[in-house]
Parts: sequence; C-alpha cells; structure tokens
Amino acid sequence: MFFEACFPITGEWAFGPWPESLPVQVHGMDHDEFFALEGDLEAARELVAAAGTPLAEVFTYPGDAHLFTDSSLPSYDEGATDLAVDRVQRFLAELQA
Repeated sequence: MFFEACFPITGEWAFGPWPESLPVQVHGMDHDEFFALEGDLEAARELVAAAGTPLAEVFTYPGDAHLFTDSSLPSYDEGATDLAVDRVQRFLAELQA
C-alpha cells in the first residue's frame, strides 16, 4: 500500500524492480502538488504497468490535498478517505481469500 506517494522502480531514485507476484495499491489525489505533480503518479503508473493488473492498481481521487487521509489535518477529505478505505479493505480481503 502506498498512500499519497510512490517510489520509482526504475531510474536514479529507484528501489525496484518490483517483486514478482507482489500485489500493490497506490492512492493519491489527482492534483496533489507532491503526488501528482512531482513524479509519484508517474512512478505509480510505471509500477502498475510492470506488476500488471490485477496485481497492481493506482487510484486517484479528485482534489489537490496532500495527506488527505489524515483526519487530524485540514487537508483531510472524508469522502476520498472513505473510498480509499473501502478499496483497501477489499484488496486485503482478496489477499486472504
């Protein structure tokens, strides 16, 4: 699980390659200054392409908030967080099946 960030699997800052058969989800806002506009979203899409579906998914939520899932911050987005939590719960349930 990556929330509001993703690390590249290729290039100078890479930590990859991604382990074969390891499922992953990436969640972030589509106009988040740090996630969408500084390369994390591109890294997430590269990760999904490398790992392949259905093992890997990237989810974007409308908005520009960073750390939108942290209810203690002004950037908290309840609707986006509820959707992210639902997606994570389904993801984890599928891993247990």
